[in-house]
Amino acid sequence: MTTDAGLHTVMLMRELALSAGYAGILRAAAELRLADALGEAPATVTELALEVDADPEALARLLRALAVHGVFAEDGQGRYTHTEMSRLLRADAPRSMLYMVLWATEPWTWALWGRLAEAVRRGGEVFGEVYGKDFFTHLHEDAPDSAQVFDRAMTQSSVMSARMVAEMLDLDGAGVVADIAGGQGYLLATLLERHPTVRGVLFDLPKVLLNPDPRLAEGGTLAGRARLVPGDCRESVTPGADVYVLKNILEWEDESTLRALRNVRAAARPGAKVVVIENLVDGSPEMKFATAMDLLLLLNVGGRRHTKDGLVGLIGQAGLEVTDLRRVGPYLHMIESTVPGA
Repeated sequence: MTTDAGLHTVMLMRELALSAGYAGILRAAAELRLADALGEAPATVTELALEVDADPEALARLLRALAVHGVFAEDGQGRYTHTEMSRLLRADAPRSMLYMVLWATEPWTWALWGRLAEAVRRGGEVFGEVYGKDFFTHLHEDAPDSAQVFDRAMTQSSVMSARMVAEMLDLDGAGVVADIAGGQGYLLATLLERHPTVRGVLFDLPKVLLNPDPRLAEGGTLAGRARLVPGDCRESVTPGADVYVLKNILEWEDESTLRALRNVRAAARPGAKVVVIENLVDGSPEMKFATAMDLLLLLNVGGRRHTKDGLVGLIGQAGLEVTDLRRVGPYLHMIESTVPGA
């Protein structure tokens, strides 16, 4: 190893060791709404500090750190401008990632990462020991603001993928499609708009359903074709749909994942279609992101990001017959299966 190569390796390790700081930098920008404060014209630190109610000197240091990572840019005259990355932090951006950034850096995450070695040793979550409750109970009972961030992050994720899913999912002949643990229902609304003869069911926890997509809410354009049904898919699932969609929810520990799939099988008629849509860790173009999310799931719910073979195996164990597996855009895979006995 040459001296230069060795120094580069040391630099990479130093950066990796301080990467929690990079997450903190990004969260601060999101919390301050810096991207929304900066318009199309370049702005000085003083101008931005007035907009976001921050100390100018401290804000200058934050902006310098952000610019190193390509989030905002300095124009050489002491003014800051947008970059492609900083625009993703705007709330009104078409592909906004504001709430995804906030979700990935919520205050409860910081205490968990320090317990990763413990979680690896035991092969399970540590959230209950840290916070005294399971993850979702804590979220909805003790951290309602974080629960709202979660709902918005899931909706932002759905906005980017719902159209691709709707284009690929064959609903010909279906009368009712049920979106299981579908959050605020953006995907379901997109499916109903594309298929005007299909009716829909949005199934999720009662508190989640308090704030559905406006199109599905009372008085919305799709309200007459949609039902909001409260429940927990790990306990039971609404019966009678022709197509069940489970998108980005099968990330608990395997027991809960199997329970949810078996509940769907029990609720569905023979021949019904069950569609699982997930980010597979071995099919991701972003392995750094995918593997980190996999470990965060281990920490908070004892869950995982699945491999293709692992998820297909669980679907089979639940008594469903896999019929197709295909990629949906660069990040998602769609696994179609049917309930046997038709």
